[in-house]
Amino acid sequence: MIRWLLALFRSFVPALAGLCWALRTQRNLQVHAAAVVIVTAAGLWLGMQAWEWCAVLLAAGLVLTAELLNTAVEVLADRVSCEREEAIRRVKDAAAAAVLVAALIAATVGLIVFLPKFWRLF
Repeated sequence: MIRWLLALFRSFVPALAGLCWALRTQRNLQVHAAAVVIVTAAGLWLGMQAWEWCAVLLAAGLVLTAELLNTAVEVLADRVSCEREEAIRRVKDAAAAAVLVAALIAATVGLIVFLPKFWRLF
């Protein structure tokens, strides 16, 4: 049983290494991570309900996941070819568009959840 647990924990090492690398090197991921910290602090301060936490955390997770996948696509595309190629540009643009869509959805969720709470403060 202990060997199984150790093997399970070891299987997370590459994922954590990838996350740490991306947080150290990717400015856009750093911006999104900072936004998650700010939104979490605001949620704690405003006393969000459980369903609001679920919505906000799912939206934030969607953005972070999209940004990590975009980073992976860009690194792989750059490895495939350093030259300007139309197909690679399209792949990178589509991956960046996925991040944009996720961020717009997250912002909409944030407005739905936070605007009424801020409105009541004033």
